[in-house]
Amino acid sequence: MNLKRTFGAILTILGIVGMIYTAVSVIQNSGEIKTSIVLGILGIIFFVTGISLIRTTKDEA
Repeated sequence: MNLKRTFGAILTILGIVGMIYTAVSVIQNSGEIKTSIVLGILGIIFFVTGISLIRTTKDEA
């Protein structure tokens, strides 16, 4: 089991959750614009980093 791939998958899932939470809070007009912006940016960073780790890690037996 490759630790980098596992960590990449976790980061990707966290990024997706962050972006979904941001989308829901924007749609509901919760009034917390700064929190939504920060969570959206963190979600995008986590998602991109996770996908990058998954793609660049080689499978070695």
